[in-house]
Amino acid sequence: MSASPWLVVPAAGQGRRMGTDRPKQYLTLDARPVMAHTLTRLHAAFPGARLCLCLDPDDAWFDPDWVPFADWRRVAGGAERADSVANALGAIAGEARDDDLVLVHDVARPCVDVEDLRRLLQVLADDAVGGLLAAPVADTMKRDDGAGRVALTEPRAGLWHALTPQGFRYGLLTQALRQAAASGVTVTDEASAVEALGHAPRLVPGRRDNLKITHPEDLALAGMILAAQASAYSETTPEGVAER
Repeated sequence: MSASPWLVVPAAGQGRRMGTDRPKQYLTLDARPVMAHTLTRLHAAFPGARLCLCLDPDDAWFDPDWVPFADWRRVAGGAERADSVANALGAIAGEARDDDLVLVHDVARPCVDVEDLRRLLQVLADDAVGGLLAAPVADTMKRDDGAGRVALTEPRAGLWHALTPQGFRYGLLTQALRQAAASGVTVTDEASAVEALGHAPRLVPGRRDNLKITHPEDLALAGMILAAQASAYSETTPEGVAER
């Protein structure tokens, strides 16, 4: 296994639920695009990682100056997230070893904590399957009846919110996505594809402020989270120490 992980960042989505003139990864957050914030966080935790950035072939918004990684490549994104990840795995097929760790992170999660990222890598270093950042469900969970009314209340004990990054061995993740595609199974994250092979990914507790920007109000919330994180970091960092 290589000492440095591979990073895959799917960023080919159009973000139509945001109702804006550009994909959500290019919306401005604290004077910088969301994508730039996300890549900066990943680089702070994994400066030696090798990045596959999955972009729409016709993307006219992307600026390579936002990428802080020395070793990175642009990969054509697919129609769905799983297609983009599969394209990235195919692009590194001649370089990656089966036991190399591949971390997949949503481009729309710019608030992921650097210490969470480092802890995830440490926990998964010796895990044969892999796992994901996740947070235990805190809210009461309701299942609807299909007509806008509550059918039942789901017990929240043992329920987790799946976050990213999600990290798995190159060989296993490649097999899982190929099997899902061959079976016509729709997977919304890498963990579900690996689960379909009969494996049990590791749940690694992460901070609840690892927000995924999906709806218009999420952008303002992400801005507040970044400001709060910066304030908390400055209060605990000795004078003269560079900000991470």
